[in-house]
Amino acid sequence: MRVPESWSDHFPFLEQLEEVWEPVPRAALMAWVIFYLLFLYQAVRGQGILLLIDGVFVPIHEGGHLLFRPFGEFIMVAGGTAMQLLVPFWLALYFFFRRQPQGLAFCLFFMFEQFLPVATYMADARAQELPLLTVGDAEYVIHDWAYLFGKMGLLEHDTQIAGAVRALGWLGMIGVLIWLIWRGLNDVPESKPRVAAE
Repeated sequence: MRVPESWSDHFPFLEQLEEVWEPVPRAALMAWVIFYLLFLYQAVRGQGILLLIDGVFVPIHEGGHLLFRPFGEFIMVAGGTAMQLLVPFWLALYFFFRRQPQGLAFCLFFMFEQFLPVATYMADARAQELPLLTVGDAEYVIHDWAYLFGKMGLLEHDTQIAGAVRALGWLGMIGVLIWLIWRGLNDVPESKPRVAAE
């Protein structure tokens, strides 16, 4: 990728984007494809051991509320979901600049995967049937999306918004998988320089 010189002068870190992507070994590509397809299968079924990864994001979500607390109630409540999506996105950026497709795909895949539990939470805004977790006072528990949609005047559209978010999650995961396959199949191994015979 060619970065305009004026950009790289002001932002030297952009020079890394001119580096070639690290190749994805065929064996690793096959293993990743099997893993992602199995994960997608379990996600469609709504059960399976791979879905336990959602538990990793619970403390990240709760930590987002604490991190954004100084910015007011609305930002604090939105901060849970924001952090849940931003952490894998920031990690994906790291791998993007390092030109490491396997790490980039993993982080983006699970960022989009988090759209599914977020959508479930959104769809529950009016019904409020899901059990809620909280950090701190258990007496003061806010249903994030009932509060956020209520403040934005969107509460009656909770299930429609959730459906769109869920669809984006599925499209994102499938898109990441397709990109990784394309990236892996189009890698051109660098030829080693020949050593002149003495």
